[in-house]
Amino acid sequence: MKAQTIWLLVLLSAMMIAMLATPVARAVAFRIGMVDHPAPRKIHTRPIPLLGGTALYLAVLIALLVLEDRYNLPQLAGILVGATAISFLGIWDDRWGLRPLIKLAGQIAVAGVVMATGVMVSLFPWPILNVLITLLWLVGITNAFNLIDNMDGLSGGIGAVSAAFFLLLAALNGQYLVGTLSAAVLGACIGFLRYNFNPASIFMGDAGSLFLGFLMAVLGIKLRFPNNVAFVTWMVPVLVLGIPIFDTALVIFSRLRRGLNPLTTPGKDHLSHRLVRAGMTHREAVLTLYLAQAALGALALFIAMAGMLESYLIGTLVGGFALWALWRLEKPPFWEG
Repeated sequence: MKAQTIWLLVLLSAMMIAMLATPVARAVAFRIGMVDHPAPRKIHTRPIPLLGGTALYLAVLIALLVLEDRYNLPQLAGILVGATAISFLGIWDDRWGLRPLIKLAGQIAVAGVVMATGVMVSLFPWPILNVLITLLWLVGITNAFNLIDNMDGLSGGIGAVSAAFFLLLAALNGQYLVGTLSAAVLGACIGFLRYNFNPASIFMGDAGSLFLGFLMAVLGIKLRFPNNVAFVTWMVPVLVLGIPIFDTALVIFSRLRRGLNPLTTPGKDHLSHRLVRAGMTHREAVLTLYLAQAALGALALFIAMAGMLESYLIGTLVGGFALWALWRLEKPPFWEG
């Protein structure tokens, strides 16, 4: 069976499983009391169940285990073990709460396990530097999707857009495992968004956002470009995940500027919140960020096939615009003070 056929089957299966599992997760969440209650820093005005992440997890897991080629299961096993551990870490945090440092330590431990299975950046000739970059990427992207899960449909939608570009890049570069995993994530996100888009009837919670972020980070590392050099292609996953990365940078910069702890300070200071403050509705803000991520994904496609000069010209322009946006978003109408 052709790879494209397998990917389509995985995508459709994950989507259907997510659509069927999400209402069940919602009912279970209400029964066991796993709900997110309204609070001054939160947007929703009624209790919303939190177990949506389990539906995402089951959709990806079942679709992969049933339809993935048995030859690839050993490679996939380490990734799924890490994804399972990170998802259960999120469930524990949703149900009983975890201190930020304990949560971070758990993420580092999971990243270490996955790195031991061969999920590793190979950008530099010095192994220790590759280890540090891999650890920073895995933990950073995992938390970036956790942070961007601050508005109905935002984390799941950005995950869907990013997974779609990872799938396309995998197809163009003959990356079967990356394509299969991307298809599963894309299908699961689409199925889940049926219930999570504004107005959401269920949240993915930390169990879903950490799980999604972890898989996105792994996809960025596993993707390879046989026809281009690593000195250029390192920019591709950064752009495909550009909105979560920028949102995290914005929050850290803003909170440090205000003398606040960027890791433990909650607040409505994310990119989506600032767009709403500037006059957009919640839906408009979310859809705008979908489009922005799609534009960055298109640039990633260009860089994946371009030479060094063109790639670094685009990278410099994007980086310059990002720095300008960090400065501009700290001013009215996006922010006060």
